[in-house]
Amino acid sequence: MAATEAQFHVLAVDDSLIDRKLIERLLKTSSYQVTTVDSGSKALEFLGWNEDERANSNEAFISSKNQQVVEVNLVITDYCMPEMTGYDLLKKMKESSILKNIPVVIMSSENVPSRINRCLEEGAEEFFLKPVRLSDVNKLKPHMMKAKSKDVEKPEKQEKQDNNESTEEASSEIQLQTQQSHQTAQSNNKRKSMDDGPTPDRTRPRYSGFTVMSN
Repeated sequence: MAATEAQFHVLAVDDSLIDRKLIERLLKTSSYQVTTVDSGSKALEFLGWNEDERANSNEAFISSKNQQVVEVNLVITDYCMPEMTGYDLLKKMKESSILKNIPVVIMSSENVPSRINRCLEEGAEEFFLKPVRLSDVNKLKPHMMKAKSKDVEKPEKQEKQDNNESTEEASSEIQLQTQQSHQTAQSNNKRKSMDDGPTPDRTRPRYSGFTVMSN
């Protein structure tokens, strides 16, 4: 069954209430499910990322409360926010083994090429200049479709790999059994040859070419 926009959930992050309402309206117009938060830390909390656990284990942590409960297909975040910028949020997500595959889009009212390049190099899918327009929102779907298709391909690739490993193991086992059977047959033939003893021709003295002398 083909995926539709209604299946996609977007988390919008912006400290400006006006901008949050604008992006929420645009996303809902495109039939996306939308959740809005006003800071990067709240976005990570919603995603289940626990900073204390991260510091202790050097791995991203998904709390049991949020795991498998809320699926977020894309995060769209403002760049300039207090405490944690959109770039900081992007970095934390890409450093997380759990969140790194969620597409991230950055928004900003300032057109700063170095800032744009830095975000794109860090893994952002898009960089939109504010005010965000419907034509910008229309660019989100391919990124979500791509991420969703990767999630579907993973178990298929794993299953194919497992099948290949099973086939290789079976082939190696058959080859080993064949080799052992061949060695056993050779050993049996050698033993049989030794048991039969030397042939009569080899034990009978040969006198041809000699003259027997008698006294």
